[in-house]
Amino acid sequence: MSIDALRGLVMLFMLVDHVRETIYLHMQVGDPMDAGCVDIGLFFTRLLSTICAPAFVFLTGLSAYLYGQSHCRHETSMFLLKRGLFLMVLEVTVIGFAWTGQFPPEKLFLQVIWAIGVSMVALAALIHLPRLALATLAILIIGGHNLLDGVSFATDSGLYIPWAMLHDREIFDIGFGIQAKTTYPVLAWIGVISLGYIVGPWFGKLANASERQKNLMKCGLAMLLAFVVIRVLNVYGDQPWQLYDETIRTLMSFVNLSKYPPSLLFLLSTLGVSFILLAYFEKTQKGNWAIDRLAVLGGAPMFFYIFHLYALKILYLCALMLFGKTKGAYYGVDQLSTVWLWSLALVVPLYYPSAWFAKLKSRRRDIRWLRYL
Repeated sequence: MSIDALRGLVMLFMLVDHVRETIYLHMQVGDPMDAGCVDIGLFFTRLLSTICAPAFVFLTGLSAYLYGQSHCRHETSMFLLKRGLFLMVLEVTVIGFAWTGQFPPEKLFLQVIWAIGVSMVALAALIHLPRLALATLAILIIGGHNLLDGVSFATDSGLYIPWAMLHDREIFDIGFGIQAKTTYPVLAWIGVISLGYIVGPWFGKLANASERQKNLMKCGLAMLLAFVVIRVLNVYGDQPWQLYDETIRTLMSFVNLSKYPPSLLFLLSTLGVSFILLAYFEKTQKGNWAIDRLAVLGGAPMFFYIFHLYALKILYLCALMLFGKTKGAYYGVDQLSTVWLWSLALVVPLYYPSAWFAKLKSRRRDIRWLRYL
């Protein structure tokens, strides 16, 4: 239940961020967010969502291990391969249309679902490695991929597109007048999904719950401590932070971390929090109404993801028809608080269809295609 509860919580954080991108787009924030000038409330609203992608990818690896508890390695590998390819197709079709409203699209945004899909395809091969080799590879990727930040290739190089897919956030032509943007380069995410798979035995059938909670808490705190130490040194793992006249701005600079691709410090902080939340949910889940609801929501993550994107698109188009472009080229609202009110108002309408689908998946295990959503 703790796995689904964490997934459900980050889905709510994701909802807030996507509402922001829908009705507050005129107040766009870059990556990294400029701590010197971005509105403080907007900065921390955006910061809240940074846990989403690391938690999703990590839990995907963890879930893959648990799937393998009742399937042989070959079956697990084939499931990862098929579902990964399915997610990649889903990203450039159904999900892409929800974002752009264009068909055929002028540009394909290879975002988080694409990254999860590619990472699953990679994990389909990597699970055949010895456990120690996979753990070593995961740590090397997460800890060392920032050493590659200075590597780049010219647009006419045969390595330009593969490197853009792996580590650079770039735009390239794929033919037929369509471009692709690698919003989520996948190398670091392959490390994260592998880490999730490595942690899987803590959640295995014979694992001790008390020991698992201790391990999760220790690892989470160790990651956060490592983040603070490395960040204070200001020499590796992300762009340097700066001192400002205002303490809050200095703090914002300190926690302003690169997500595209995710830096070492970004992953240490977000995965550290994820581990601690897993331990907390594990310890307090019995009889906790809120955690129960989060777990129900987290039982249908892909359904929720697609459903909420289309709900937001429909709401935005309706608002555009009723009120027109209120903020330059967009319909938008004046106050950040309205973003939060919209998000809260959408929780219940999104919860019940997602809960229905989660129960359907649990009840109808004979419908094989449901496993892919």
